[in-house]
Amino acid sequence: MKINENILISSLTTMRLGGPARYVVEVESYDDVAEAFGFARQFGLPTFALGYGANTIGHDEGFNGVVVINRMLGIDEKPTTDGVRLKIMGGEYWDDVVAYACKKGLTGIEALSKIPGLAASAPVQNIGAYGQEIADTLVEIDVFDTSDSSYKTLSKSDLKFSYRKSILNTTDINRYFVISITLDLKSGEMPRPFYNSIEQYMKEHSISDCSPQSIRQIVSAIRDSKLPDPMEQASSGSFFKNIYLDNNEALIAESKGYPVYRGKDGNKINSGWLIDQAGLKGRLLHGMRVSEKAPLVLINESAKGYNDLKAARAEIVAKVYDKFGYWLEQEPVELQ
Repeated sequence: MKINENILISSLTTMRLGGPARYVVEVESYDDVAEAFGFARQFGLPTFALGYGANTIGHDEGFNGVVVINRMLGIDEKPTTDGVRLKIMGGEYWDDVVAYACKKGLTGIEALSKIPGLAASAPVQNIGAYGQEIADTLVEIDVFDTSDSSYKTLSKSDLKFSYRKSILNTTDINRYFVISITLDLKSGEMPRPFYNSIEQYMKEHSISDCSPQSIRQIVSAIRDSKLPDPMEQASSGSFFKNIYLDNNEALIAESKGYPVYRGKDGNKINSGWLIDQAGLKGRLLHGMRVSEKAPLVLINESAKGYNDLKAARAEIVAKVYDKFGYWLEQEPVELQ
């Protein structure tokens, strides 16, 4: 276990905002996890589980507590009747996991390529993209329960997945530290029809190969063309959640000419489209740039602190609401 003191949260998160965390503890084994949380209890300090930092926003005052980061590595696999069950340690970089699965011809997570983060973070907000989400393949997760200092296994049903939500970021936020995740992946190909942008890319580039590796390459190319690399431009990926509508709301939206995507996970309007139509694409607001390529993304070009982000967010939310009547909801969590 590695214990570091007074580490800037801005150095641990891709939006590059945030003052010092009193302690940052990196855990490399099951025993380290219990020791890290015991250390926090000993000094009466709050804890925060941090992954890659791509979905976390720091505050200027920092965090007077213990940030715990999973550094456990390893992937174990067991054959199933139609594929492979993978047990993935939480410190594995998520995109490396996707690459590993695709090379083996396994389908289920190929559309989740290029999502920055650690494997442990994937179930927290039920990551999803291009028609897939982690809930589609997740079987269970191993966790450390901070409420009674015990190790437990939670099943998919225990997690109560919904759009960008699970108990890990709602009813039981900060209770469980994710140690590993287990996925059931199948041999074969992702079923069609694919997400519109994938189908369009395949048509434009005359691609007929639907193997997991091919879909991974397509998704990676689409994301690279739209989304800034957080290592090169400070951002948190998609900053706002898409707008989900019930069937009646979807009909009303369509009657107004709004583009409604109807998929297995429900009816939605891309929040990036709303931001674009509100005239905000490419705008610099309080040091935060609304991405020209993907308006759903905010890029920290010159923000002096969290209050600049807060002001930019408020302006975007207000303008979208004034024009469309929809309230945008922030996707990244806040470390405070």
